[in-house]
Amino acid sequence: MTRTLSPLTLAISLALVAPATFAQESAAAEARTLDTLIVTGTRVSDRTVAESQSPIDIITPEVLQSTGTTELATALARALPSLNFPRPAVTDGTSGVRPAQLRGLSPDQVLILVNGKRRHISALVNVNGSIGRGSSAVDLNAIPVSAIERVEVLRDGASAQYGSDAIAGVVNIVLKGAGKGGSLAVDVGGYSAGDGGSTQLSGDTGVSFGDGRGFVHVAGQLTQQDETNRAGPYQGTAPNTGNNPAVGQVAFVYGDPQVDAGAVSANAGFDFSDNVSAYATAIASNRDIVSFAFYRSRNHSSQGALLAQVYPDGYVPEINQLSQDRSLVAGIKGDTESGWKWDVSYNYGYNHLKFYTQNSINYSLGASSPHRFYDGALEYTQNVLNADVSKPLEIGLAYPATLSFGAEYRQEKWNQSPGELNSYTGGGAQGFGGFTAENAVHSDRDNYAAYVALEADVTDRFSAGIAGRYENYSDFGDAVTGKLSARYAFTDTLAVRATASTGFRAPSLAQQNYQVITSSVDSSGVFTQRGTFPATSAAAAALGAEALTQEESTSYSLGLVLQPSERLYVTVDAYQIKIDDRIVLSSPLNIDPTAAANAGSPSRLAAANAAQALLAGLGINGVTSFNYFTNAVDTRTRGVDVVASYTVPFAASSLELTASYGYSETEITSIAADPAAWATFAALSPSRIGRDEIGRIEEGYPKDKAILGGTWKTGHWAFALAATRYGSFTNRPSSGAANDQTFDDQWILDASASYKPTTQWTLTLGADNLLDSYPDRSIFANSTSGMLPYSNYSPAGFNGAYVYGRIAYKW
Repeated sequence: MTRTLSPLTLAISLALVAPATFAQESAAAEARTLDTLIVTGTRVSDRTVAESQSPIDIITPEVLQSTGTTELATALARALPSLNFPRPAVTDGTSGVRPAQLRGLSPDQVLILVNGKRRHISALVNVNGSIGRGSSAVDLNAIPVSAIERVEVLRDGASAQYGSDAIAGVVNIVLKGAGKGGSLAVDVGGYSAGDGGSTQLSGDTGVSFGDGRGFVHVAGQLTQQDETNRAGPYQGTAPNTGNNPAVGQVAFVYGDPQVDAGAVSANAGFDFSDNVSAYATAIASNRDIVSFAFYRSRNHSSQGALLAQVYPDGYVPEINQLSQDRSLVAGIKGDTESGWKWDVSYNYGYNHLKFYTQNSINYSLGASSPHRFYDGALEYTQNVLNADVSKPLEIGLAYPATLSFGAEYRQEKWNQSPGELNSYTGGGAQGFGGFTAENAVHSDRDNYAAYVALEADVTDRFSAGIAGRYENYSDFGDAVTGKLSARYAFTDTLAVRATASTGFRAPSLAQQNYQVITSSVDSSGVFTQRGTFPATSAAAAALGAEALTQEESTSYSLGLVLQPSERLYVTVDAYQIKIDDRIVLSSPLNIDPTAAANAGSPSRLAAANAAQALLAGLGINGVTSFNYFTNAVDTRTRGVDVVASYTVPFAASSLELTASYGYSETEITSIAADPAAWATFAALSPSRIGRDEIGRIEEGYPKDKAILGGTWKTGHWAFALAATRYGSFTNRPSSGAANDQTFDDQWILDASASYKPTTQWTLTLGADNLLDSYPDRSIFANSTSGMLPYSNYSPAGFNGAYVYGRIAYKW
């Protein structure tokens, strides 16, 4: 609930009463940020943040490490009002590999780059009832924070420059590349509730070689995180049956997973001459993640006699994910005496996800059933060959224009490998049944792309750019995109900027081929055995599914850039993004054939039996819920981003103030008509895109978010305070409007104090969510009889206050 004491009030009060003795270094830091040469969204070599034609944010390592989190995605969400990164639980693989969304759009509608090169996506496809349902996105948390020099966030469509996925924007992670210096840090923390303990050892260092012509900068981190649990006691009327424990018993594990992780990176370069150099970047990470499934009672599925021998008190199956992530980029770049610049590179990315179910049982195997099962694996691989060329051209303007063009070849593979026979035979392993041999998938595709762009400072005050890109995919065909951008400076302190672009996103191989039957809980808290099938499969085709095609977008933005004083910088950017043929995962079609599930509705029972007969004819049994991917939705997103920074210089210390606000609202403008085959099952669901999925897209995330921050540095001390307001969001469960719930806005206050006994050592003590704020509790009807008391949509999670300490050393 929202606290009586407003963190905003507290933050302002502390800022006002802070000692008025602040230094010049903050103004210098802000000037450095505005003068940072950007590499995202432009091919011009000397374009700065302040001169950008598109809105762009620079996130420094200091900002990323200003809170206690060890996760890159969480750190970005705390710095960017346009980024949403909830912490869902009891959502199978999504509990461990969580997606982030930009501007309220799908997590796979933002492009992630590392050093300007496309980052590979995760092998996971999110199919449970979380934000980002249906998406295949990049796993940001596989990248070590200790390796990052800065993050450039382009809040604008950029498909014409970078290709597929860049609809909501581009996040470019720039790695440290110094040939000297380094750091070492130890972080320890835990939640005030007494769980979720975390330790991390991280560091980086750079060395030069070849008489200064080459460098290698390496970084790494080791992280151990315990699980959290915010489950509530069972308050229902059917104890010790199904998924219900005894009345008053807390049996679920509902919170963050247990994680053991390690990540390393290397960023290297070598100058063969003044005109030719080589570069390479490698990142590798391993994560061992344990999340939790639905509790099974001691009489679950009428297996009381068997469970009395194995789990007499019931059990919570555990889902163990082993994620291996690898990437390598290697290239050669140079320039000629005539001004041509060229860059040729190879880009390899790989993600392999193994699944195990443990603390489980396969009922069909009886008392001899193993308790740990190998469920199979998902695997994604990308290979990219890329060539970029640019040259300044004298075409009669005030300054040379920059012509750029290039080509790219990309090959992708996505595999779904079966688990051991015991994981799926009979009813399969409880909690997460294995991938069957019949569902094995080996898919691939390739695409070719070419682009051309021209960008110029037409006059001292007016700059403009135009870009176009053509792509051809082997699985669905062509895509052509374009972009126009411009910036006009009325004065040195006032400028306007605008962009118009078209974009696209190719359906991922996982969205086209993923098939599985797994345990899940829907938006109403009801447990199901859900089958997800490819749109081209016989099962989905019987319901009228069609092969997936690309999403297409049209985006506009209009912005204002203000710098009324040397220390005050303000940007305001409004935007609209229209997406046609958006890919979504259809709402689950409940085909439970039991009389209890269809009580009082003979038509529902008849439709459920018809669906079961259809699936049985295809060799599919035991499924109580059914869905598939479809290009069924058109959306329009409108919003505004406001970013402001101000520095107050004094004699002996400094105060840095920041304020940012993001508002976005997505509306579904059209839903494709249901196929004729759906009419057979209309009694079960009036539409394949149900109210729960509509609600998730339109209202499942906060429409607005505000961040206010201040850092006071004086002598050996630094004090930081940040207040974040997450706007309200709504859950529309499939059970009907009577159970709709809007969750109030929530304030989160983060605070830290750092002491530097020397220029090299820093000691930090801090608290994230200092006031121990929790979101509203879900109403009883949506809480699985009180056992899952908080919504998975909660943007700040539901773990409470986190206290941490850090010891850092730099050289």
